[in-house]
Amino acid sequence: MAFEKVFLKFDMKEVVLVKPSKPTPSSILSMSTFDNEPAHYSLCQTVHVYRSANHDTPHGQVLDPVHVIKEALAKVLLYYYPLAGRLVKHVDGKLRVNCNADGVPFLEAIANCDLTSLHYLDGTDTKTAKNLVLDLPHSQDENGYQHPLVLQVTKFLCGGFTIGMGASHAICDGYGASQFFRALAELASGKSEPSVKPVWDRERLVGTITKQPLQSPMDEACAAVSPFLPTTVLMHECSKVDSESIRRLKMSMKNESFTTFESLAAYVWRSRARALKLSYDGKTMLNIIVGVRQHLLDSPLPYGYYGNAIVDANVVLTVRELNERPLSEIVKLIKETKNAAFTTDYIRNTINTLETKQVDHNMEGIGALMTLTEWKHLGFLEKVDFGWKEPINIIPAPCNMFESVDLCIFASPNNFDPSMKGGVRIFSSLPIAAMPKFREEMEALRLIKP
Repeated sequence: MAFEKVFLKFDMKEVVLVKPSKPTPSSILSMSTFDNEPAHYSLCQTVHVYRSANHDTPHGQVLDPVHVIKEALAKVLLYYYPLAGRLVKHVDGKLRVNCNADGVPFLEAIANCDLTSLHYLDGTDTKTAKNLVLDLPHSQDENGYQHPLVLQVTKFLCGGFTIGMGASHAICDGYGASQFFRALAELASGKSEPSVKPVWDRERLVGTITKQPLQSPMDEACAAVSPFLPTTVLMHECSKVDSESIRRLKMSMKNESFTTFESLAAYVWRSRARALKLSYDGKTMLNIIVGVRQHLLDSPLPYGYYGNAIVDANVVLTVRELNERPLSEIVKLIKETKNAAFTTDYIRNTINTLETKQVDHNMEGIGALMTLTEWKHLGFLEKVDFGWKEPINIIPAPCNMFESVDLCIFASPNNFDPSMKGGVRIFSSLPIAAMPKFREEMEALRLIKP
């Protein structure tokens, strides 16, 4: 389907600080070892798309989403008051949260078009999302102390709107960000309190110094290289894989125990290596972000915990092996590695290793590393009703953490395309010269013979 070219313009208001609606505890809160991983210091920015629903009050007055969300934010910060503070670095080098109720930076914007003209941000131009989030420079003061949360609400001529949320990965992982977002929606839609009360409890995930830290799974000296990297110019794209293509892919490997995630992880890893033309004798690493909330240590984390509870599961192969070994063998390796990451010993060793030393893959931006995270289980597109019904789309904004060439995101389909039911959207960033080959590889999924 063709869409008319839109020349976007935005009327940006002044950034304001939204404070908790009532006094909140003033304190300095410590973070967990997972929270303090340097890779988590960036903002993770997402855009949530809401279609117009002609929502009126009982007296016929049309509700303003900016007003509704701003009021709900002030209320929800009574529960999530650390998000209204500042992230500061202590003299020991660790992050702390100064719960000073400084407030959350909030920006109102008005676009000059309808959401339909942007196809509800359905991957047609992911760069557009950069205009719909409050970016990092606005979230820091002159000392570099970061606001852990920033919000932007953009209204469109059709009555629809987007919510751009930037949440520091140091204070919450994807599950925690989703929990906060649902709480914000509940208060905006009229509930008196969140259905899930937030729990801080970060001291449970503080490691101890160990004499036997986990070793880096791969040495930079043997890492594969790409002729297209390094570069500062990347193309951001959303690839759609429908349920039939997934079915054919899994059937071609003749192993019913393989999940959709595992099967696609292997296929995308190989496709990306081919697109980047990685050196054959060099090594490449698949770094899978594994959530361990329900597997953590001796008992699960308390319900409502919104800090980081993720570990890395790494698979390392030469590019030659990745290309020439049967895909089913790659999937089996991924499955075994992922399952091993759920064990208590692995989780505890990971925490202690992070507490002992900063784990650095030393491969960022050269193409040899692919970090993969899955959003399908986070629930961003379910039960998040601000009073205008549920969202119809969510996408990562390609800036800060989500702009990296190393990152790949598996996400659920949007809520307005029935042909993608049961499918997966894949968000990736590659050099411009590599993207045509990656598209070709993804298109080839439709032609796989079961």
